[in-house]
Amino acid sequence: MKYLRFGPENAERPGLLDADGNIRDLSGLLADINPQTIGNLPRPADMSALPLAPADSRIGPCVGGSGKFVCIGLNYADHAAETGAPIPEEPIIFMKTDTAICGPNDDIYIPPGSTKTDWEVELGIIIGKTARHVSEADATDYIAGYCLINDVSEREYQVERGGQWDKGKGYDRFGPIGPWLVTPDEIDDVRDLAMWLEVDGKRYQDGNTKTMIFGVEELVAYVSQFMTLSPGDVISTGTPPGVGLGQTPPVYLKAGQTVRLGIEGLGEQTQKTVPSPYGKAG
Repeated sequence: MKYLRFGPENAERPGLLDADGNIRDLSGLLADINPQTIGNLPRPADMSALPLAPADSRIGPCVGGSGKFVCIGLNYADHAAETGAPIPEEPIIFMKTDTAICGPNDDIYIPPGSTKTDWEVELGIIIGKTARHVSEADATDYIAGYCLINDVSEREYQVERGGQWDKGKGYDRFGPIGPWLVTPDEIDDVRDLAMWLEVDGKRYQDGNTKTMIFGVEELVAYVSQFMTLSPGDVISTGTPPGVGLGQTPPVYLKAGQTVRLGIEGLGEQTQKTVPSPYGKAG
């Protein structure tokens, strides 16, 4: 199944994508796709009986109300190489804020004064039930589905302003999620998915999940040793090479550009970059 949420920001309705690519309204069967419902999503046998969503509906984040947005750094061997970093011996964990979450095609905000806003196409894991000290063998039982994520990052804030990575990762609209929550049965091999990202039509990232250092089961098990993973939590699993920081010379986003990205079987996103409506440079 491919679940999604559609409608105005903060007023999304639950939906399903049918075999013809139409959005079917699930709001007659559940209130939302969120931590309260994600462990028991309906699987209607006859999608044609569900009403169609309006054709011009905005697509929202594929899960609402996520409590945690956990990220894994340097989890692709070829990306670690392009940054000059050693291969991590254990997963590197950092956090994005829940206020970074937005719909897959919502605008990306460039922070005031930012000159190093970057892109990262990533595979996301959405947790379906409470996970504490989970084993790798049991990890898939806790996964509600997978999604596409753009881990937008401000590199100056991340690496030049002191402290931890989080300050470069948590700005509003720095976490487009979706379009779909794809259930695991729809994915033949999560460790062999093509992934790509373009800026203004130029392809910068063209990778595959097969170069992940730590796989999805290992990540769910590992993270659950350090924190409780709750229904609706999101884990973003790292990016392949081709980020702006890795270009020679580096290339970063500015207002007025278009970012497109996708992962095989998980859909595509398209975002415009715009000046942030918040704050002042400094």
